[in-house]
Amino acid sequence: MGGFFGVTSKGNCTFDLFFGIDYHSHLGTRRGGMTVYDPEKGFQRAIHKIENSPFRTKFENDVAEMRGLSGIGCISDYEPQPLLVRSRLGPFAITTVGRINNLDALTDAFFQNSQGRFMEMSGGKINPTELVASLIVEADSITEGIRYAQERIDGSMSILLLTETGIYAARDRYGRLPVLIGKRQDGYCVSFESFAYEKLGYTDERELGPGEIVLLTPDGLQVMAGPGSAMKICAFLWTYYGYPNSRYEGVTVETMRYASGKALAEEDEAAALAPDIDSVAGIPDSGTAHAIGYANRRGIPFSRPFIKYTPTWPRSFMPTHQAMRNLVAKMKLIPVQTLIQGKKLLFIDDSIVRGTQMRETVDFLYNSGAKEVHVRAACPPILFGCKYLNFSRSTSEMDLIARKTIAELEGDAGAQHLDAYADASTDRGKAMRACIGEKLCLTSLGYLSLDGLTDAIGLDPCKICTYCWTGKE
Repeated sequence: MGGFFGVTSKGNCTFDLFFGIDYHSHLGTRRGGMTVYDPEKGFQRAIHKIENSPFRTKFENDVAEMRGLSGIGCISDYEPQPLLVRSRLGPFAITTVGRINNLDALTDAFFQNSQGRFMEMSGGKINPTELVASLIVEADSITEGIRYAQERIDGSMSILLLTETGIYAARDRYGRLPVLIGKRQDGYCVSFESFAYEKLGYTDERELGPGEIVLLTPDGLQVMAGPGSAMKICAFLWTYYGYPNSRYEGVTVETMRYASGKALAEEDEAAALAPDIDSVAGIPDSGTAHAIGYANRRGIPFSRPFIKYTPTWPRSFMPTHQAMRNLVAKMKLIPVQTLIQGKKLLFIDDSIVRGTQMRETVDFLYNSGAKEVHVRAACPPILFGCKYLNFSRSTSEMDLIARKTIAELEGDAGAQHLDAYADASTDRGKAMRACIGEKLCLTSLGYLSLDGLTDAIGLDPCKICTYCWTGKE
């Protein structure tokens, strides 16, 4: 996935930038970077790998040496950034969050139309952020260039661009990810997560609209390109990867998760599928608030039968190899034996993607003495891989346990009936859920409906992206 943060101030912004970026560490696992600009020292940049240690431990020495009145930075799952660029539009630094599906086509077009070359490589491939920069400098101004790049990109792309005069902040064309502005007496900041700037003394100024571009300086905010009317913000912001106390489009993540847990309980009760259980728990960390909502609605105790051990297994240590990721996930879970032994437990997870880690968790619970293990997912069955954001490592939709199960039940013909499989009330929907539950050794399995999910978010459903569940743009 990834997240970014920027500051423009009347004084040295380096420490605000450092802490603001660090507060985005839950969004990425591989690299961090920060760039500042000072009229006397010019552009200064630091990039480090953060796979085996937190962001702040890698950048503490850099912060002591860097000084600037404006700066941008990021946490990334993939390419190193921010990048420094010297162009006919002037020097700038750039960082991005998003996904480019037509990267190869855009690269071919670049080579056909220019004699330029790409300098930054990431895993042997062209760095997408450098490609974005190359598109921007084809235009006659930075604002026109950002608009041009976003129009050419198939996917989504939010951008922070630092110049000698200020920070250009641009939200992706359909607002799939948030870009929020904070204000303080001495300047402005721009952030993916709202809580990141609140802790630094900034107050909410505004949230950019889809495709909107603004220029931030210590003295003010100038709209360079107005927002579009169509929005498709990602529902998984609230369900999974958003931090609990963040707000997107005015909706707080934690309260949305309570609402989705409540909706799960109500759907269980309406379908007469609410099991007799001793306690409700969440798969930590993102499943916890969903579980509290479920427990409160049904009047059943909430408990924590296992705890995630993070001091030596931080999220930043997340290997790219699937087998190693599964082992790390297993090593993190420490049981509370008295809350598991002989108990009938219901667990809520934010989602079930491949099912591998869920099966490991269920085996762990039975081996720890659980009598029954029921599972509810706080979203519908995932049937499509996301083509807009880099928050899933799946390389094929057949990696998804729901699609794999449908193929086992009905072969290739099953792909013609995905709507029926998504619906828990149909014979196909019931068969898929039963089969997945059997695979995972569950006493029972349920998913939140799409209506339940969108109602919990509370925005107009036409403004929410639900592609991974429906396949509809």
